[in-house]
Amino acid sequence: MMSPDWDPDRYLTYADERGRPFVELLARVDADPATVRTVVDLGCGPGNLTLLLAKRWPGAEVRGLDSSPAMIERARVDAESGAPGIAFEVGDLATWEPEQPVDVLVSNATLQWVPGHLALLPRLVGAVRPGGWFAFQVPGNFDAPSHRITHALGAEPPYAELAADAEWPEAFDAATYLRALTDLGCTVDAWETTYLHVLTGEDPVFTWISATGARPTLQALEPAPDLRASYEEELKRRLRAAYPATGHGVVMPFRRVFVVARVTAEGDGSG
Repeated sequence: MMSPDWDPDRYLTYADERGRPFVELLARVDADPATVRTVVDLGCGPGNLTLLLAKRWPGAEVRGLDSSPAMIERARVDAESGAPGIAFEVGDLATWEPEQPVDVLVSNATLQWVPGHLALLPRLVGAVRPGGWFAFQVPGNFDAPSHRITHALGAEPPYAELAADAEWPEAFDAATYLRALTDLGCTVDAWETTYLHVLTGEDPVFTWISATGARPTLQALEPAPDLRASYEEELKRRLRAAYPATGHGVVMPFRRVFVVARVTAEGDGSG
């Protein structure tokens, strides 16, 4: 299975809309700035949201980790002017372990790309000090037309020969994460939100998903440029039918799953 090669510029096309769930997730992390010393952002992408962690906890050492060298390069360049104290590094969330437990561990729109990530939760909780916080959000829209169309088209000939093994993300509902983390002794706040993003421009839903969910399929078709061009045109056509333009733009429902877990403090059986 080929891992996606992410494009920071395309990903940042809708930076405000993509960033809103992160801001709302962060608002529920009640970690005292006076006591937080280490913060890690797993799957930091281009680092634009990691900067918010440094502002929220100015006295902490903040680190961003991502598997994409292109994303980390962009994060380092932007941080030189915005927040030079943040350390960014290339790494794999599936195998990451800190030298010492951290105070706040955040993962934004990343866990869905890690196969079997439910099994990783015990290790991630173990990476947080007692009394610390583990917060993440993932997509909850895999049954949306944008995903169904992308997946179905990639499985059709002639695209299936190249696209059949493209990586496909997976996530769970809020209740599943709540049960898993409660069983690990955490106090959990889990919820779901559906945003109604009003997108503008030419084929805006395609622009959105081509940076994320459709990226692995598009990358798989790169060895055959004509085939990829054909796929893109047909995908755009189907997306236009599923998300018709209105006089105010194209409305794209965008469901997200949020989880904030407080790791049980020593001597506190209630979490």
